[in-house]
Amino acid sequence: MKRQELITFAKELYTEDELFELNLAIDFATHAHEGQKRKSGEPYITHPLSVAAILVDWAMDIDTVLAGVLHDTVEDTDATLEEIESLFGRDVAFLVDGVTKVGQARAGMQNLGEYLPQTTDNLSKLLIAVSQDVRVVIIKLADRLHNLRTLQHMRPEKQKKIAKESLDVFGPIADRIGMGQVRMQIEELAFSYLDPEEFTHLKNAMKKRLGKSTRKLGAVRLEVEERLTKENISFEINGRVKSIYSLYKKLKKVDGNMDDIYDLMALRIIVDKKEDCYRVLGILHSMYQPMIARIKDYISVPKPNGYQSIHTTVITPNKQIVEFQIRTHEMHDYAERGLAASFHYHEQKSAKGYTKGASAQLPPQLQWITRLQEIAQQLTNHEEISREQLNVDLFDNRIFVYSPKGDIFNLPEGALPLDYAYLVHTDIGKHAYACRVNGNIHPFDKPLQNGDMVEIVTRKTAQPKKEWIDLVKTSHARTKIRSQLKQMGVIETLTQAAAIIRDKASRKQSNNR
Repeated sequence: MKRQELITFAKELYTEDELFELNLAIDFATHAHEGQKRKSGEPYITHPLSVAAILVDWAMDIDTVLAGVLHDTVEDTDATLEEIESLFGRDVAFLVDGVTKVGQARAGMQNLGEYLPQTTDNLSKLLIAVSQDVRVVIIKLADRLHNLRTLQHMRPEKQKKIAKESLDVFGPIADRIGMGQVRMQIEELAFSYLDPEEFTHLKNAMKKRLGKSTRKLGAVRLEVEERLTKENISFEINGRVKSIYSLYKKLKKVDGNMDDIYDLMALRIIVDKKEDCYRVLGILHSMYQPMIARIKDYISVPKPNGYQSIHTTVITPNKQIVEFQIRTHEMHDYAERGLAASFHYHEQKSAKGYTKGASAQLPPQLQWITRLQEIAQQLTNHEEISREQLNVDLFDNRIFVYSPKGDIFNLPEGALPLDYAYLVHTDIGKHAYACRVNGNIHPFDKPLQNGDMVEIVTRKTAQPKKEWIDLVKTSHARTKIRSQLKQMGVIETLTQAAAIIRDKASRKQSNNR
């Protein structure tokens, strides 16, 4: 990516003043990175320009694009945050600082159990930065995507290390903020380096299988187009091919039998209104025999990352099995770009308020962001938090549950009733006596499921018990329970425990003299 290519690409989205800022950022970064080369031998500036181009493609606001151009200057050159703030403003400097800490914190994430002051401090600052402005993560995803696209220039062992980290961390993060297309690209590239033989095998197997069914699917598409046109529905229809890595994961669930996978290729129908989604569903079911067990309404009950669509699988008269996805243009935009779809350049201010608001103001799929500051505080205080717990809080699959009033709460998969209780309010957790799920009594040690309606029955006399620590999955609930137990005197405070340890150490030293 060269300067003029980026500017030409950006002209359609940004104002003249914003393009002036972009040119200024390119000048600054070019000068800062002067003499630096990538492993490919190209000037280093090609990387930040490529990252910025990816952010432009995602229609991010201008501050995010500027931070993309500048994201490596503080870490890799003599440039300072103070210089960036004076030239481009506090927001851009904050984003650059946050992205810098992502790189510093990755090592900290691998050494959490050691509680090294440097790594835990970097990680806590990173979590605070992300909780205050999620654009930090979006920039890092663009950075990682470009690095994966140019991974062929790295040593094989480095390729595998970066690929594994991408699958373990960056793919799930992209999924968490609804960026499905980005998640797929990261997974495809990473998998191709992590297991190149299996990647090639599955790619060839899919190509062979699709070659047989494409013509038949084309006939179905024509039938559907004619029927929807006749019904006066405005629509777009296109094909969607399953990604190689998604196929790999699916095959592991069906003992490697590709005949059990019906969605290698699906037809996607995009309409104007939500009501039209259900009209199209009815029409498809009148044309073909639906497989009832495979009808999924993610519009009424979205996926925890905010994804909305109706999926249905039908059997045609010639016994062909076809999956359809039905969604509106807005739903499709979110399915492709996720949270990035909320940051169009002319909505910069409202978008930033959207991510920085309180938990109650965030959509359910983003409530996890407000938990990051709490985790950061635990790390700052050197409280016990394992890498496994961090993965639960940040990277685990999520579920939605509902309160009796219809409020939606976002929890990690496998969460228990007390996790929900403490997420709603600390006092509700403290006085929890029983739980009802979907109107039925539900034990505290049984995990909740996506879509459950959860009611916590409280009593003023009820108090938290020590065994509750083992009846929660989230660090949020565990921290609250421990705090309450300390106040009750059930377990010692950290200060008391530290004093005892210091006293024992002091006596031991005295005895050794």
